[in-house]
Amino acid sequence: MEKAKRFLKPTNEESESVARLSVPVHQIGVNSSFYEYFSLRGIRVDRVEPGFVACTFKVPPRLTDRTGKFASGAIANLVDEVGGAVIHVEGLPMNVSVDMSISYLSTARLNDELEITSRVLGQRGGYSGTIVLLRNKATGEVIAEGRHSLFRQHASKI
Repeated sequence: MEKAKRFLKPTNEESESVARLSVPVHQIGVNSSFYEYFSLRGIRVDRVEPGFVACTFKVPPRLTDRTGKFASGAIANLVDEVGGAVIHVEGLPMNVSVDMSISYLSTARLNDELEITSRVLGQRGGYSGTIVLLRNKATGEVIAEGRHSLFRQHASKI
């Protein structure tokens, strides 16, 4: 247990970095939230077609672990966001994630450029399924594959 505590204890540099963060009050619809700014900044959308989205993302320092590898939580976040974006309809509420399954197949490092593709696997009623693939753009190596189930409640017909 002590070994785990020592591993998880932030370094002085990490503590100071967090202390310098400034988190303004978020105004919905006016500006991006801290979450969007922190985790989604840097995604470049390359192609959008019905049922398909392709993006490029360069791994930034803020989303790496202590060893300089792209953090698994950041990968899960991209699967959630890009998987949800491929089925989002402007003007309707966002879908809610019901289930995600991610296979971490390799690692990406700081400044690696990734290709992220997402496509719709199917939709039935309010449920949708998507698949998200993250590849290293330089090597073509698959970093992760995620399957994502989402739900949006349809308006009542009454």
